[in-house]
Amino acid sequence: MEFSMIIMFSSTLVFLCTPVAYAQTAATPPAPTPTPSSSPAPAPAPTPPYVSLTDLLSVAGPFHTFLSYLESTKVVDTFQNQANNTDEGITIFVPKDDAFKNLKKPSLSNLTQDQVKQLILFHALPHYYALADFKNLSQVSPVSTFAGAGGYALNFTDVSGTVHLDSGWSKTKVSSSVHSTDPVAVYQVDKVLLPEAIFGADIPPAPAPAPAPETSLAADSPSSDSTGDGSAPGTSPPNSSYRIFGVDVWSQLVLALIGVLVVFL
Repeated sequence: MEFSMIIMFSSTLVFLCTPVAYAQTAATPPAPTPTPSSSPAPAPAPTPPYVSLTDLLSVAGPFHTFLSYLESTKVVDTFQNQANNTDEGITIFVPKDDAFKNLKKPSLSNLTQDQVKQLILFHALPHYYALADFKNLSQVSPVSTFAGAGGYALNFTDVSGTVHLDSGWSKTKVSSSVHSTDPVAVYQVDKVLLPEAIFGADIPPAPAPAPAPETSLAADSPSSDSTGDGSAPGTSPPNSSYRIFGVDVWSQLVLALIGVLVVFL
């Protein structure tokens, strides 16, 4: 009897407590499930803008002569790869068509195909330079070009903001900026850049000094040391031995013969 009452009491107590526990459970929102911390992925680096050198030089300038050399030597592929597939960029110095027309001597027609290629490579630097960069670049001249160092290097000077170039054979300056946005810089120059490595052997010789003017007094009047007969000073005139041993001896013999005849007569 007592055992049954205990069971009933326990059941009643469980029934009365169950709604309270359920209400508390329903009122408490579940805790969020922790997720592993992860840093945000870095944004991809912006790709440099693609610049078609062929299109750029076709509409500017006119640079048709330089562009034709670029394409015939396949150097345009080298420059284009440097411009868009490297972190260094490129700087190109482009002469206008008139600069090639005014190039009378030396003539590019006498160059070999390899020399023409080196000449075109000589017109570019394997790095992007804005105009303001040339002021510092002048302090580290000479600067190697795409053609190489030594006889293929360029010297830069900045004169009041104007960039001057010296190849050792030809001198020119940057006359305008055609395109200057990293990674491609194209600048117009007044003359064709001629590398000393190719044209250094063709440097014309220095003109011979003018002959000294002749002195008329020395030519007209005989020297005081001359003998009067055209012989050099200090030397016996020609035929002097003949006069001594010829005429004088014969005179003495004639006189002796006359004396002998007088004695006998």
